Amino acid sequence: MDAPPPTPPSLDTARIERALADGGELLPACRDALDRAREDLAAQFAAGAPVRELVHKQARLIDRLLEYAWHRLLPGAGADLALVAVGGYGRGELHPASDIDLLILVADDAARERHRAAIEQFLTLLWDLGAEVGHSVRSVEECVDEARRDITVATNLMEARLLAGPQALFTALRAATGPDRVWPGRAFFAAKWNEQQARHRKFHDTAYNLEPNIKEGPGGLRDIQMVGWVAKRHFGAATLHDLVGHGFLTEAEYRALIEGQDHLWRIRFALHLLTGRREDRLLFDHQVPLARRFGFRDTDANLAVEQFMQHYYRTVMDLSRLNEMLLQLFQEAILYADDRDEPLVINRRFQSRKGFIEVRHPKVFEQYPFALLEVFLLLQQHAELKGVRASTIRLIRDNRDRIDDRFRGDLRARSLFMEILRQPRGVTHDLRRMNRYGVLAAYLPAFSNVVGRMQYDLFHTYTVDEHTLFVVRNLRRLTVPEFAAELPLCSRIMRDLPKPELLYIAALFHDIAKGRSGDHCELGAADAQEFCRDHGLGAYDTRLVCWLVRNHLLFSLTAQRRDISDPQVIHEFAATLGDHVHLDYLYLLTIADIRATNPGLWNSWRRALLQELH
Repeated sequence: MDAPPPTPPSLDTARIERALADGGELLPACRDALDRAREDLAAQFAAGAPVRELVHKQARLIDRLLEYAWHRLLPGAGADLALVAVGGYGRGELHPASDIDLLILVADDAARERHRAAIEQFLTLLWDLGAEVGHSVRSVEECVDEARRDITVATNLMEARLLAGPQALFTALRAATGPDRVWPGRAFFAAKWNEQQARHRKFHDTAYNLEPNIKEGPGGLRDIQMVGWVAKRHFGAATLHDLVGHGFLTEAEYRALIEGQDHLWRIRFALHLLTGRREDRLLFDHQVPLARRFGFRDTDANLAVEQFMQHYYRTVMDLSRLNEMLLQLFQEAILYADDRDEPLVINRRFQSRKGFIEVRHPKVFEQYPFALLEVFLLLQQHAELKGVRASTIRLIRDNRDRIDDRFRGDLRARSLFMEILRQPRGVTHDLRRMNRYGVLAAYLPAFSNVVGRMQYDLFHTYTVDEHTLFVVRNLRRLTVPEFAAELPLCSRIMRDLPKPELLYIAALFHDIAKGRSGDHCELGAADAQEFCRDHGLGAYDTRLVCWLVRNHLLFSLTAQRRDISDPQVIHEFAATLGDHVHLDYLYLLTIADIRATNPGLWNSWRRALLQELH
């Protein structure tokens, strides 16, 4: 979608013809021409050519190769055989090592048999050239049957593009597999949405993994394709920009979507060139050379690779938000278009519609800035609410700049933030929403530095902000009866804590100073002290939170690096703790922290060791 005008073909077919005229063979002649063309595209990429132009040039290059080979090897195809590009290749988008998805469309079984040998010769040439070809040989009727059974087939056919052969046969395919015949808009949208949710679950519903998949992970290229598929299937959108005309995106949001796609495309293009194969995972070993390729340099505080990955993570966060907003708008337009539910008033500023909270008028955040936090508190207090309505997500993003020093000093805002932490439900979900919409980083400026910040080691699985929110999640799970069997002692201690919100504050600040020069434990404790003072915590509670942040590594280091059978070690450890209150709070924070660092770290040995020390 959103393809530029076709560019001149880069495959030198005249060179192939000359080689053949001189007695050469087809395979080496094609390989030579293809290698030269690919080297030219790689050089253009290195010189800074726009990646959007290059992915279309790459597709056009393969078009020329296939058209040439088709006409040379199947000169008698006539009116009963067509070569069709499908999937991403059908969209005209290819990266250096992308799969080439092809449909060889036959008029009938007789045509299939008549051309079988020539089709096999054609495909063998492509495989011998090293192309990753995915192909099927089907009639129109077989395509319809497969599409009805498998939505992936229907999706691929939706992006079909004729490369060679009779237009009439291709037109028959398009007509037979259109939304009026196969997978109508409502069913298509519901199925693709379920498909995306299942795909996201494979990545633990986060794009913030140590080695993210830039295509399949949340906020990745597949999420953008998902938007394009639904827009095309239901609304007839030919390009992503058509979503602006349909009222689903603003011009600014469209630009953000395209800029995000371009950024991921640049990484994917470089990743294919670096590895020499179809690779969509930003594996640990690839991150440093990619950071270098894109011009990042080490600084005193941040490695080049950490800067590169932070840019990536922030990009996919923005794309995740846009995907969430668009799919909700699609849901309203496709699934609930005929519903006429009246909104239910919540208070003077908010109401609910179809289970989503929304502002009652577009100037709510302008008139009541504190409502930028209130909306998340209301989500916690109203279990029937499923989320924030898309139009209000947009308003939250547009009004984030109102969260300034004056806002942060407002007693109403401070009270609302503390109420969010004290709620019996929804703390983790709404802190995640606040992070996704940019509100958490706006309210806690120090937190903005760790949004999307990775640590270049195989120890920390998630970015600092995602790790922090996983720590909060792990603490919250200790309050839920269904999870009590996981860690019975921890759940019992958590139930008896008088102020669990102090743990959540310590969790938010324990790594907040990562990436700054100095001891992140001491710097984080200083930030926590300022927060506690500003939010009206008493002297004892403030000291406890700051002590937890300053000493959040103490428990694990003592248990794992010192001999806890030595009375002197235990005496020193107890002296540092002072009392059982500090012991219990630190014990819970330590376990939540370890389990949020790397799933492989938590095991029965560590559990027994920490419990013994406790």
